[in-house]
Amino acid sequence: MTDVQGRIAIASDHRGYEAVDAIHDHLTGAGWSVEIVARPADADAGVDYPDAAREVAEAVQQHRVDRGVLVCGSGIGMSMAANRLQGIRAALVADTHAAEMSRRHNDANVLCMGSSCLEPDVMNGILDVWLHTEFEGGRHERRVNKIDALGSC
Repeated sequence: MTDVQGRIAIASDHRGYEAVDAIHDHLTGAGWSVEIVARPADADAGVDYPDAAREVAEAVQQHRVDRGVLVCGSGIGMSMAANRLQGIRAALVADTHAAEMSRRHNDANVLCMGSSCLEPDVMNGILDVWLHTEFEGGRHERRVNKIDALGSC
């Protein structure tokens, strides 16, 4: 049995239904503890992406998980909804460079991706970079604190 790398909550709307299976399998195979917290019953069932985003964002906010992953058609709606919750820094990412920078400079705690834009193997590559990139802190910490303070205005 491998050591657990960390805890991740994932969710999707109907557009991300199939991608979530691939993400779940990839992450559990790599030793992560993964919980699908919101998902439609099947690919044809509708799910409102703000509801799915809230489930993941609250899990991160309440420290039930270390990070969250959200998938919808474009990733835009999920990122907008998740970022409404205090302390959530959801990044819409479409490549490994953005994944790295969202962690290194912005300490993103929720990753959002679009299933209409990315194939599952590309998503998994982005996830690997995102999960293994550490926050640099330093001058970036001051900026992240300013982002978090905006939610209390």
